[in-house]
Amino acid sequence: MRLSSPEYLPLALPYFGLLAGVLFVLVLFIELRAFRYAYERIGLGHRASFLVLLASLIGSYFNIPIVELPARQVLVRGGVQLFGVIYPVPVAVEWPGTMIAINVGGAVVPILVSGYLLVTRDLWLKGVIAIVCIAAVCHMLAYPVRGLGIAMPIFVPPITAAVVALLLSRPEAARLAYIGGSLGALIGADLLNLGKVQSLGAPIASIGGAGTFDGVFLTGIVAVLLAGLVTPSDNPESSQRC
Repeated sequence: MRLSSPEYLPLALPYFGLLAGVLFVLVLFIELRAFRYAYERIGLGHRASFLVLLASLIGSYFNIPIVELPARQVLVRGGVQLFGVIYPVPVAVEWPGTMIAINVGGAVVPILVSGYLLVTRDLWLKGVIAIVCIAAVCHMLAYPVRGLGIAMPIFVPPITAAVVALLLSRPEAARLAYIGGSLGALIGADLLNLGKVQSLGAPIASIGGAGTFDGVFLTGIVAVLLAGLVTPSDNPESSQRC
């Protein structure tokens, strides 16, 4: 089975609209400077941070195909009735192929931003530790959903990221929260479970797409806010600038 297009919303329209509404409210807070400091903590500036979140939301509609897993035969339990008795027998059925894709908003954008923060802030060691810890938690709590792919509770990445980041480094907590929460969710929930997607009957399995996008997106909001608001400023005057 082939898809006419790999582009689709990663969530049902009402839930996607809810995320868009959260972003709209967030914009109001940023423009009112209530949370400007928190976004400056990530090292991008408040407007650049908003653009990253906006790119994540819009980019979530686009999936870049990587490879298509071929259809295969699998054995399922069937039954044959003979003289009123049902005998279980294995039946071979054709399992549809699955397209593996990478979601622009839920994977490409977070990977680029995380790479930028790792390089510019030299956070390789602590960043890797944060990614491994959060990936382990996400992998334990991720679960396969037939017809969809891999899913996980949406607040696992941001809350876990904030806690781990604060334990590793308070001055760099906001950046570590973004890096660990984004890459940890992608690795733990999606990449480490790619071997399971072919048996789920999903026409497309999107890395950073449906099932994990909402968690990755909220990481960019919740983790940075949770970690940034309790982190001392690099420059005491930075939070007072207009």
